[in-house]
Amino acid sequence: MQKLEVVRPKGGETEKITINLGPIDLGQIDLLVEEGFYSNRTDLIRTAIRNQLATHAQVVNETVTRRALVLGMQHFSKRDLEAARDAGERFDIQVLGLASIASDVTPELALETIASIVVLGAFHASPAVKAALAGRIA
Repeated sequence: MQKLEVVRPKGGETEKITINLGPIDLGQIDLLVEEGFYSNRTDLIRTAIRNQLATHAQVVNETVTRRALVLGMQHFSKRDLEAARDAGERFDIQVLGLASIASDVTPELALETIASIVVLGAFHASPAVKAALAGRIA
């Protein structure tokens, strides 16, 4: 199987999420922002999430190891997939972080070379590739 480069996403690479909060929680957040504890709502929420992730870091690390997940970013170029196809190999993509497939990868090449996809985080690929692989994404 081909060895792929795994890199951590840069600090500026983020995904947007939406959460719903009750008025009391939101009011408390606004109060802490007004009092100068945080620069804005996002700063408080990001800090709270990082604190929870730090609290559970051991469980995350053990699970990543047990499930053989790639931690960070894994990118699949057209060349990676063509080499796998030519070698008669298929990828089982398992990533905690960001998995991406190059924009020049055709749906046909993706179907030939990707057996399954499990991504805890974000998965970037063209809409056509995502549609072709829909049945293989867990």
